[in-house]
Amino acid sequence: MAISKRVALAPRAVRQLRRIRPLYLGGMILSLLVLVLQADRDPGGRQVGIAGVFLLAFTALFALTAVQLWRHARAGSCSTAKKLTRTV
Repeated sequence: MAISKRVALAPRAVRQLRRIRPLYLGGMILSLLVLVLQADRDPGGRQVGIAGVFLLAFTALFALTAVQLWRHARAGSCSTAKKLTRTV
């Protein structure tokens, strides 16, 4: 079993990840919309494949960003994580 050391992200990196999340989500929505519209018009066409690739890429980037932010939030012992944690 490998032990991995959790390191909090720098504040700038966290801000960048939080800013880019809506862009990835928008790209996913647009790709899905194009995929649905093109699938009705020309099923199995080239544009459907390209839209599918874009949807897959945006989904992977969004998931990676979400995992990085989640891991950063779990590293509660780091001072960076304590400073950036929202208190309710």
